[in-house]
Amino acid sequence: MHIARPSLPVADPPVGAKRPGGEHRGWLARWCAAVAAGAWLAAAGPLAWAAHGYALWGQLRYPPDFRHFAYVNPDAPKGGELRLVSNLRTSTFDKYNPFTLRGSAPAYLADLMFDTLLAGAADEVGAAYGLLAEDVQVAPDRLSATFRLRREARFHDGRPVLAEDVRHSYETLIGPHTSPAYKTLLADVAGVDVLDERTVRFRFRQPNRELPLVVGGLPIFSREWGNAIDPKTGQRKTFDQVVMDIPIGSGPYRIGPVKFGRDITYVRDPNYWARDLPVRRGTFNFDRITVKIYRDNTARLEALKAGEFDLMRFFSAGDWARRVKGKRFDSGELVKAEFRHRLPTGFQSYVLNTRRPPLDDIRVRQALALALDFEWMNQRLFYGSYERVRGLFGNTACAADAGPPQGTERALLERWRAQVPEAVFGPMAEPPRTDGPRGLRENLKRAQALLREAGWTYRDGALRNAQGQPLVLEYLDSNEVGARVVTPWARNLARIGVELRFRAVDFALYQQRLRSFDFDIVSLAFQGTHSPGAEYADLFGSVAARTEDSGNFTGIASPAVDDLIERMVRAQDEPSYRAACRALERVIAHSHVLIPQWSAPTHRMAYNAWRLARPAQMPPYASGEGWAIETWWAQPAARP
Repeated sequence: MHIARPSLPVADPPVGAKRPGGEHRGWLARWCAAVAAGAWLAAAGPLAWAAHGYALWGQLRYPPDFRHFAYVNPDAPKGGELRLVSNLRTSTFDKYNPFTLRGSAPAYLADLMFDTLLAGAADEVGAAYGLLAEDVQVAPDRLSATFRLRREARFHDGRPVLAEDVRHSYETLIGPHTSPAYKTLLADVAGVDVLDERTVRFRFRQPNRELPLVVGGLPIFSREWGNAIDPKTGQRKTFDQVVMDIPIGSGPYRIGPVKFGRDITYVRDPNYWARDLPVRRGTFNFDRITVKIYRDNTARLEALKAGEFDLMRFFSAGDWARRVKGKRFDSGELVKAEFRHRLPTGFQSYVLNTRRPPLDDIRVRQALALALDFEWMNQRLFYGSYERVRGLFGNTACAADAGPPQGTERALLERWRAQVPEAVFGPMAEPPRTDGPRGLRENLKRAQALLREAGWTYRDGALRNAQGQPLVLEYLDSNEVGARVVTPWARNLARIGVELRFRAVDFALYQQRLRSFDFDIVSLAFQGTHSPGAEYADLFGSVAARTEDSGNFTGIASPAVDDLIERMVRAQDEPSYRAACRALERVIAHSHVLIPQWSAPTHRMAYNAWRLARPAQMPPYASGEGWAIETWWAQPAARP
């Protein structure tokens, strides 16, 4: 499980960035493992659950004796090299520690170098299976989860992975030198107990079905990483000073050759301790994974055509429709393919910072949304390749129905009727459309009426408030290519008297301004999830709204939102969970703090078919590059 933080868009903003069961202790544990593999577990049953995996609502797809995931080739040959382009906006990297605030770590480092207690399957949601842990046991009251570590688990330096390392990783991640998102995500973890050398227990403040998955997905690293004494000070480094120390993880790859500013190569560990486990069989087949860095999209695309690397995922509809071509595509060496997925759409959006006037007025925010002509943009700019984002939980069971809230969902909202928009009790919010009989013109009239109601009138050549200040907003970006997408919206806003200024800054300054919430409007791609939980407190919680460098970019601070997130996290059965999710989605959507953008139902990828081979089908919940990194292999002729 990964922390749900928005990824930063590139060019056209990207669409939308987680074995035998071992010997269980006692007959009761073995019995519970069998139950877990084949039946629902009663939410308040009298027995603890010790199993080869954990499912959010009690049912696992794969039984204790499964040999490998269904979507891998268990006999995939090992060897060769996968050459990728970095999926990050940064044009270089300056550290190997992916968990600290300052600096930029190389792409994919955390996924390739750090194993977790549990590992998810790409054809199943809300479930994970033992990786470092051979079993997981959840207490009957759901106030703790106990993991028993495998005896064969090893770090890259040969030391065993022990319970003390798990505790050290947790305490470091919630410490003062890491992203505050970890602290938010783990706020309901009361502590970690080392029960014996290879048994560790996470204690929870309140019952929470998701927490075993959350703690099971934490990256685990050695206590020896960065533990050397600084000869100058005679003191051990603090975690933020662990910058270029080579990480000591237990994952399938280590850091290999590095060309700073150009590329990094990860080298597969031939003695990787987990290579024969069911959750790893048929995966991580390349001997080397090289990630190349280019300074802009044009350079990336031309390098692909020149054969400098093997695979690239495309976020720009313009590039995909008009520029992914050339002699290597004509010869069949490079293949252009779309892979349909069932991933959540996420909620890629224009983010409105409500900490600043006039964006603190919901009527102004609604007016801005009415001026966005997605239907025109999709036809003229995006070649009809996108669908409009709707709400927070599109393409998942958490999405609210189109009609008014009913039953438990409505009851949750009624408790906060005085503090949520009245529209919450009507149909689910839908982004304004312009393909109807009246189109954009009618939307702009509605926007003008909302602005007048909010106190903005046109005089002296501009739309002004009672103090005579013009309505001027700044759209902040770190890439001038983004102006192409924003310009049509700015042009429509100008027709109703709103000035939207495009401000491009370098990426370092952009990050700094995001962290301090120093912006009016930005565009961010928030990753979706089938199992929303505590991470939404970082995205929309009141505490996060007051915490610098949190994920609450909108600044929304609502006791109703806090309560719904809490209920979502604390739900003891699936109907209650879904009701809280859908109620939360309605409140956020009707608060108009996000202007929904667009998403694609497929992964668009170009790859070198002469060098790479792949399984016939992509699992429904895989990411594009992640599928290739984990399950593809080198063509025999391409391997040395």
